[in-house]
Amino acid sequence: MSDALRKLLKEGKTPQQHQDITPHVGVLTLHFQLYGCEDLKAKRKAFTAMKAIWGREPDLAVAETADHDALDCATWTIAALGASAQQITQRLDQVEKDIQDRIDAAILDVHREIL
Repeated sequence: MSDALRKLLKEGKTPQQHQDITPHVGVLTLHFQLYGCEDLKAKRKAFTAMKAIWGREPDLAVAETADHDALDCATWTIAALGASAQQITQRLDQVEKDIQDRIDAAILDVHREIL
């Protein structure tokens, strides 16, 4: 929830009464290459941190969006909500860097979109 929305809710105003809130959405899709996964359980274990860490963040939504049954690759998408495109870009930059540091899989492709 953005600070502007929290402030409006605290003041008892609804977003329709105030025009300061224009949420933006950023979508980061990462395609991973996996090595040595013998079954889907091992694949899930490799990506435990995706939901455990970033899935609990209030401004992020995390999901495996493709390659569900493949053992050698995975595609995960992270959606971020923010007050500005710049804020979302910075947030997704940090998330991507943290994922590279914590997930034991090579990132083959990164796709970003700010809506």
